[in-house]
Amino acid sequence: MRHRIARKSVEITAGVVLPPQRIALEPGRQLELPPSGTWLFDPPHTAIRFIAKHVGMAHVHGRFTRFEGGIRVAQNMADSQVQVRIDASSLTTGNQTRDNHLRSGDFLDVEHYPYIDFTSTRFAYRGGSKWTLHGTLTLHGTSRSVGLDTEYLGTVNGGYEQELRCAALAKAELHRQDFTLDYRSMLARGIAVVGPTVQLELDVQAMYRTPDMPTPPN
Repeated sequence: MRHRIARKSVEITAGVVLPPQRIALEPGRQLELPPSGTWLFDPPHTAIRFIAKHVGMAHVHGRFTRFEGGIRVAQNMADSQVQVRIDASSLTTGNQTRDNHLRSGDFLDVEHYPYIDFTSTRFAYRGGSKWTLHGTLTLHGTSRSVGLDTEYLGTVNGGYEQELRCAALAKAELHRQDFTLDYRSMLARGIAVVGPTVQLELDVQAMYRTPDMPTPPN
């Protein structure tokens, strides 16, 4: 039989030892999951951003402006699938000279590798509204397994035609050398634009796909 323990506040004073007390931890609140079906990214309300260290100095903040993606929500959330395709040439950091260099053969080499692709393999529940989205990221012609730490933000009716929407925030740390972007070799050649690791963030809002749903604008 389970007994519910009343909540109370405890004041902590430096140098004062309190008598032992029983503490019960409650599980994080789980939001209602989105209905099964197909959900499409809404580009005007979705952002794909990255942050990289500028070799021991300030951070470089950037984003990709052209992308498409979708979520197929299964009856069992763990079996759901996510696909994202990013136009690598749409990278922008607010500095044209730096952007052109990042698109060049020294970094993303967008002429030979025009897209960055992510395909999920499984959803792993971590409690509350937290999930880990496991999948394969293909960047610079190399595919690697990655895990996106994801927070599900819920669903709401709203937007163009009061359609059903869901939102999530996913983050991952990428190591450039995993994708054959050899940081040490670049540093030896005097190429020091961004550091060896990159923080990737997907701030997603997706629309429930129905036959009469308007196509999200680009």
